[in-house]
Amino acid sequence: MEYENFSIEIDGEDISDVYSDLISLEVELDDDLAAMFRLYIALPQLPDGTWGKLDDERLSLWKPVRIVAGFESGTEELISGYITQLRPDFDPEPTACTLEVWGLDGSVLMDREQVRKAWTNKKDSDIAREILGTYGIAATIEDTELVHEEAVSTILQRETDMQLLRRLALRNGYECYVEGTTGFFRSPQIDGSPQPLLAAHFGDETTLTSFSVEVDALAPANVAMSQIDRLSKEALDVSAEASLETVLGGTDAQGVLGPGVDPGKVYVGTNVATGSAEMTALCQGLFHRGQWFVKVQGTVAGNLYGHVLKPRRTVTIKGVGETYSGLYYVTHVTHSFSADGYVQTFCAKRNALHLSGTEEFAAAGGGLVSVAF
Repeated sequence: MEYENFSIEIDGEDISDVYSDLISLEVELDDDLAAMFRLYIALPQLPDGTWGKLDDERLSLWKPVRIVAGFESGTEELISGYITQLRPDFDPEPTACTLEVWGLDGSVLMDREQVRKAWTNKKDSDIAREILGTYGIAATIEDTELVHEEAVSTILQRETDMQLLRRLALRNGYECYVEGTTGFFRSPQIDGSPQPLLAAHFGDETTLTSFSVEVDALAPANVAMSQIDRLSKEALDVSAEASLETVLGGTDAQGVLGPGVDPGKVYVGTNVATGSAEMTALCQGLFHRGQWFVKVQGTVAGNLYGHVLKPRRTVTIKGVGETYSGLYYVTHVTHSFSADGYVQTFCAKRNALHLSGTEEFAAAGGGLVSVAF
């Protein structure tokens, strides 16, 4: 067992004098939303009638915040962002008054102003690179292929910069987010090295205190789209019926179809694309989103796990049977620090059931386990 630790910096300074009044700290990391944090601080009325940290200049709006957490073996940054909301609560009992301090990651600065702009002769990845550069954010960009030539189409922006980037990411099957001081616009990193193993009902190796699964056979579907080419006036028909992403198991969505059961099919009817290349990218991205038909939720005992679980990365889970053990893609993690200890509540997804045979069910700090599921 490792002992957890964390630090909270505001304006570059550790606020260690606030820790004694800190009731709890939560940091939510999500693959679709901006990361956020919540500080719950005790606010007892002092003998002189003042309210302690209530008027602390450090706990004021738009102050930069950095939260780091981990264990004796090492720490990681959970979030770097800004205070965006303050919620004092004055209970009838003076000793029960509290102050909630809420904040969001650095992407909040990109989501403040609705912009009206025409983007011409650029790829979606070019737009992402230019926008991130405007905010002085280092960019990790995966190139898109299609150039939106002015003679054919123009990207019209009538939303905030962050909303535009997420819209462009969606139609390319990408993720768009800010982590620390770096912005990302790229496809999901499914093939990256998994995070340390999680285990349920596995003796001394157990790190999961709860785990539940939902399998939805209705989610996967083939995706098709038809429209008329604006220049040639030809009918364009595209479809996506096979995954281009890594399958995280032995039986994918097509493999679970019963005898006489055909795949579902969805037709894209409300989006307009510039041609077959853009239509194909859109259909393929929507197809991939539907293939994640296995969703799980779980609770990790932080001290037993000894690691900081992050979204947008894979993790191997064992101890839940051969059908459900295996690799998962983490989509959400809430890191909670309180008097009860360090708890990580997470959501993850999978585009397959059963084992692929390539999983490594290694015990933390030990060798391979012969019976891993």
